[in-house]
Amino acid sequence: MKADIEIAREAEKLNIKEIAGRLNISEDDIEMYGKYKAKLSSEYLKSIENNEDGKLILVTAINPTPAGEGKTTTSVGLADAFSKLNKKVVLALREPSLGPCFGIKGGAAGGGYAQVVPMDEINLHFTGDFHAITSANNLCAALLDNHIQQGNEKNIDTRSIVFKRCVDMNDRVLRNVVVGLGSKTDGFVREDHFVITVASEIMAVLCLATDFKDLKRRLSRMVVAYDYDGNPVTANDIKAVGGMAALLKEAIKPNLVQTLEHTPVLIHGGPFANIAHGCNSVIATKAGLKMADYCITEAGFGADLGAEKFFDIKCRKAGLKPACVVLVATVRALKYNGGVEKADLATENLSALQKGIVNLEKHIENLKKYNVPVVVTLNAFASDTQAEHEFIKKFCEERGCEFALSNVFTEGGQGGIELAQKVINSIENKKSDFKPLYDEKLPIKEKILTIAKEIYGAKGVKYTLNVEKEINNLNKHGYSELPICMAKTQYSLSDDATKLGRPNDFEITVRDMYVSAGAGFIVAITGSIMTMPGLSKNPAAYSIDVDDDGNITGLF
Repeated sequence: MKADIEIAREAEKLNIKEIAGRLNISEDDIEMYGKYKAKLSSEYLKSIENNEDGKLILVTAINPTPAGEGKTTTSVGLADAFSKLNKKVVLALREPSLGPCFGIKGGAAGGGYAQVVPMDEINLHFTGDFHAITSANNLCAALLDNHIQQGNEKNIDTRSIVFKRCVDMNDRVLRNVVVGLGSKTDGFVREDHFVITVASEIMAVLCLATDFKDLKRRLSRMVVAYDYDGNPVTANDIKAVGGMAALLKEAIKPNLVQTLEHTPVLIHGGPFANIAHGCNSVIATKAGLKMADYCITEAGFGADLGAEKFFDIKCRKAGLKPACVVLVATVRALKYNGGVEKADLATENLSALQKGIVNLEKHIENLKKYNVPVVVTLNAFASDTQAEHEFIKKFCEERGCEFALSNVFTEGGQGGIELAQKVINSIENKKSDFKPLYDEKLPIKEKILTIAKEIYGAKGVKYTLNVEKEINNLNKHGYSELPICMAKTQYSLSDDATKLGRPNDFEITVRDMYVSAGAGFIVAITGSIMTMPGLSKNPAAYSIDVDDDGNITGLF
């Protein structure tokens, strides 16, 4: 089979004006970025506000493994299958980050014959949204340091600066840096830190804002530092809001592209799910619901991270009510959870499958706690056997879930027809009565304990001394009633990446905590998770190149 980028390059793409026309969007309502990309205008978004909402479908997955799960591929193929069934559908996805693209994961626009195009442009600079977010973030950081240099009117304690610079690249040496070296005019010497752009608060702010006015409101309340009396200093206090808003003026508009089969796709925003809330923008999701009868979206990594945050942060704050959840798994990933080495995953092993399927079981149980119908789909591989498929199908149906095989990687939308029909059947015949997992007015520790016990299966939570102090600080300044955004490894239900399957008798350790007041949540950092990833020994960047005709190679 051809490589993803070869398939994408050979695909016949329609002019984006034609894709917009399929949704009754006029040429005046889009802002073109070449022939195959566009942004939806603010005027268009306002014009559809009173349209009836379609049905919201979330695609999530089991914990990721080196074997691959194909969540985005499934999302794309499912949308194309809806189109083949003559359903009016819009797919809403996140924008890929350059960090994983040049790191270990590769691109994030689907795969095989279930892709979003133009694949290379989406995975690289796209429409410049991430550059705008990075620039806005670093403008705020520069204004903060300049405020102190120019007299420190707000009496900022330079030991209590919490706002970090960012760059959209995996660059471990920037995790902890010293700035201000040189002469007196070069600023004051202090320790500083970088996070990857997708972990920045401005990324979360843009993705949770409901419109431009709300964006500015959220930017204004971001906590950047504390003064010598321990009071929070905000971006508004250092006069950073207007400049940031100017840089984000175009980035707040959702991007319209297409699948290989010309299904409309909104791609907008891209916070990671292991260190941020892991969902595309509220603006894009709500627009998708107004534009079509069905809006399919996804949340990053496994359901213990992306789906939990989709429900408990995004849906809670935006008033969204999902109609159905699709849970993606693979035979290979379940065998890996059962102890099989990656090199041996192609061999049938029902014993390992039985051991590893407990990971799928836990995710089914978790999703059902939100009172939303669950459809389990297996992203099929050629090495799968009929016996393995039947074992998983029976396991899911015994737990009250619809089950379907997905062959979208090799067959595109046609390979997702069975899945699409099962999703439609669940929406029409099973009631969704969505509710968040916890009451956000609960004390901070109770909310964290609820997530740890109910979603991860932990027996308890431990806190470092500095976190205990920060909880008191957040309570003091009125932030205690915000939802929790857990930063945790994606590879395990626990905070230890080596504990596969369904761990038990473990505790979660919260080692750091801070408020993202603009985004509207509290971040609890667990285990050894990093907000600035590093590159592997052989990063994907080694294989990426451009040929003599200007074609990018090596993206996947």
